[in-house]
Parts: sequence; structure tokens; C-alpha cells
Amino acid sequence: MDLNKYLSGKTALNNYIQQVKQNGASFQTHYWGVMPKHYNNDLHKHSFFEVCYVVEGEGTYIDNNCTYSLQKNTLFISRPEVLHQIKSEKGLSLLYVAFQLIESESNESWIRIMERAKQCTEIILHDKFETETALLWKALLIQATKRGNVLFEEILSNIAYSLIVSILQDFVADLNKSDHKNVPEQYSVLLTQAQLYINDNLSNPLKLTEVAKHLHISSRHLSRIFVSELGVSFSKYVQDERIKKATILLKKTDLSLKEISEETGFMSVHYFTRVFTSTMQTSPGRFRSLFVDRKTTTYASK
Repeated sequence: MDLNKYLSGKTALNNYIQQVKQNGASFQTHYWGVMPKHYNNDLHKHSFFEVCYVVEGEGTYIDNNCTYSLQKNTLFISRPEVLHQIKSEKGLSLLYVAFQLIESESNESWIRIMERAKQCTEIILHDKFETETALLWKALLIQATKRGNVLFEEILSNIAYSLIVSILQDFVADLNKSDHKNVPEQYSVLLTQAQLYINDNLSNPLKLTEVAKHLHISSRHLSRIFVSELGVSFSKYVQDERIKKATILLKKTDLSLKEISEETGFMSVHYFTRVFTSTMQTSPGRFRSLFVDRKTTTYASK
């Protein structure tokens, strides 16, 4: 695997995949790395997880005063607040990613999983052949070089989520593919129906009572579903979806702010501008102009 071919993919990942949200988890990805030749770095620590995969080469990894050997097809993890260091005389060909769970946007199941990941004891994994995690990583980089794809960002986000889950399955001892009790369950049918209805009707008021009535359940039941399965309130989810659609319309259409505010269900241009600016830390007009001027500029809601 010639990593030089994937350097443009690394750039795309850093531009487009800064946050991954699926199945009740919200991950902040601080950086994606492709390093054809990595030699030595200083002893240091992070406040987040960093995972590396050795494509080629040999070296050593020091973690918490313990030294481990590195070789081809080695996957290793640095945990938050743990001192670590990489050394190699001839250089390592590395893939790496740094991420952490945004607890305020994630459900309790994921918070517990990440706490177990911080306590994992097996931090180095060797394999004779490419693992599922390595294949996912390779697929992600290949897709990241295909910017012309209409579903480019959606495909990258889905593969990135799968990669992070695969990494966690590798290092959390009791979290594996056959242990369904420890893996967050897929969205319930009711939640899926609610999300589809919301996304198809964003130009409407979308009150909790009305959506619950459409699903033939109580408002209280629907509210509990969003909090327990997504970790956010119904109203927060609807607002986030409105803003998400607004960013797409600002990027890809010439609709006026009034038309976009109507299309996304905001009561007025003034209210739309206030909510958008608060969420995205920039005004709709500024967002559109920056995106038009700099195609690589992306924003993530805070």
C-alpha cells in the first residue's frame, strides 16, 4: 500500500470528516493522518484517543513506561492522559486518527463504552494479515480521493463511523460483534419513522404533539425515545436537522435567505439568522460566501 497515493485522501478527511454522528454516538475527529515515513517523536500525551496502524516498517511504542514492538499490520492505541512515544530508526509507514466522544451529544451506552476503552489493557494488536479495521481504513482513504462523487460526504461519514466502531471492538475486550448486549442497539422502528417524517416535513412547524399523533403514540413516549436513543431532546434534533438542511441549501443553491428560512421551517429570516449564527458561529450570508470562495471550508455545529 503506497501511502503517497492517499495523501489527498487525508486532506479530504480533515476537511470534511471533523465530526461523525450515528446510532446515538457523536465523535469529534481531531485529525486524520497518513505518514509515509514516521521516525521518532517526543514523549507526550493527549486528552483524546489516538489510534495508529502500521502499514510497513518496524519500530517501538512506549506507553506508560512499557515498551512494545511495532511491525507491519500492528494496530495500537494511545489513551487519554497516558504518556506515549513512537520510535523507529528506518521509519514507519503509518495511518492514524485522533478522536473523542462528545458526551453531551451521545447516549449513556456510548459513554460507558468509551470509559471501558480508557481502561483497556491490550493496547497493541499484531496480525499476520490485514484486519477488518485495516480494510475499512484503506476503503475510507480510497473513497476520500473521489471528491466528484455526489454522495461523497455521506459515504465518508458512514465509513468513518464504521472504522471507529471497528477500532473500539478491537480494543474493548468485551465489545465484539457477537456481544449484542454491549453494543448500542440500532434505532427503533418508531425513531426511524419519526426521523423520516421530520426530514420530509422540515418546512412545517413539527410540534412534538403533532409528530407523536402521526406515529400514534403519546408525546411523552416520543420525547423519551429521542432522549434515550439519541441523547438529545426532540426539539434539539428538529433544530439541528433544520440547520443541517439550511447549510446544504446555502452551499448548493442560489435560494434567498427568505426562501431557505421557509424551506427549513423557521418562522422568519430574522429568527433563522439568529439560530444559524448561534449554531454555526457565523451568519448564513457569511457561511455561503466563505463556502463559495473556499471550496474546502466546512463547518460543524457546536
